[in-house]
Amino acid sequence: MPPGPDLIAIPGPSPVPARVLNAAHRASPDIYGADLAQVNLHLMAQLKRLAGTRAHLAPYIGNGHAGWEAASANIFAPGDLALVVTSGHFGRSWAEMTEGLGITVERLDFGALPPDPARLAERLSRDPEGRIRAVMVCQTDTASATMADIPAIRAAMEGHPALLVVDAIASLGCAPMRMDDWGVDVLIAASQKGMMCPPGAVFVWFSDRAAARGRTALTSPWWDWHLRAGADALWRFWGGTPPVQQIFALSEALTMILDEEGLEAVWSRHARLARATWAAVDAWSVGAGGVRLSVADPAARALSVTAVTLPGADALRAWTVRECGVTLGVGLGAPDPTGALRIAHMGHCNAGVLLGTLGAIEAGMTALDIPHGTGALEAAAASIARTT
Repeated sequence: MPPGPDLIAIPGPSPVPARVLNAAHRASPDIYGADLAQVNLHLMAQLKRLAGTRAHLAPYIGNGHAGWEAASANIFAPGDLALVVTSGHFGRSWAEMTEGLGITVERLDFGALPPDPARLAERLSRDPEGRIRAVMVCQTDTASATMADIPAIRAAMEGHPALLVVDAIASLGCAPMRMDDWGVDVLIAASQKGMMCPPGAVFVWFSDRAAARGRTALTSPWWDWHLRAGADALWRFWGGTPPVQQIFALSEALTMILDEEGLEAVWSRHARLARATWAAVDAWSVGAGGVRLSVADPAARALSVTAVTLPGADALRAWTVRECGVTLGVGLGAPDPTGALRIAHMGHCNAGVLLGTLGAIEAGMTALDIPHGTGALEAAAASIARTT
């Protein structure tokens, strides 16, 4: 029964609200005119509100990987040492990309578990000369669906001069982020997840401490964040022709997030949707043959996406698309990707969408004779019914 609205429950690109699509659906105005320049300035201010910062902001046309390279090109010189804290596929990919720029990378790997601040503190204590220029960590690793405790990581760095660089691509607009209060030096996020927009724009916020690094041999004119953050003309913000439709889309999306729903309400909604998802998976796991949440500790789970170990997941994902029009995330980075999937509940998502997704999963497990416990939808509904 796939005809009807598709439900996209993958961890990015996330669903784009009709209002945001309509905002983007317009002809380009004069890119040298004052009106678009004012929209862009308002957008930059809104993006700082979203990140909880008064720091500098450099926008780029690109995806999250472009944000990684933009940050590295401004922080590091070739041969500098970066400590990359990894908790899954995306942390490891970030480390590999950083290494490809000629930067020396040391990995502090936690498998598919969230970072342990005590281990980080111990490693930094063995660097009295301050050779480690930056500690890099994903707030949410989209593959493992872990969430790092950023304030605890910052506390573990006390007394060490390294910059704290956080990938918030899968968490910004979904989970709390208070860049200034938490002492984050560099923050990276993109348009296609919690910001509810199409892919194509990436943002790097950076502190005065990070700005003081100055330009290095890796800082080409394109990546130079000083030129963008200190722009005096629209084209300078974006390094050339601005992504006009993205600017309109992002402006509308951030109005919805910041001015209408309110950022703390957005965080609360994501937390409630996450807990409902966990309640359903816990019910499916009772007496079942291997169904379980991939992250055992609720405090370590992402609020935007849930990773599930589920035998027969590949067949289940194919069934939910074919029969229900529901697309689930692949088991990226899992030990057995064919027996794992991810349920996204990020951005433009509410209780009705989530319950429909969970219902499709249960129908698929029933149709395919995948062993699972009962009462999952009731558990999710009861979780949603609670107001806190």
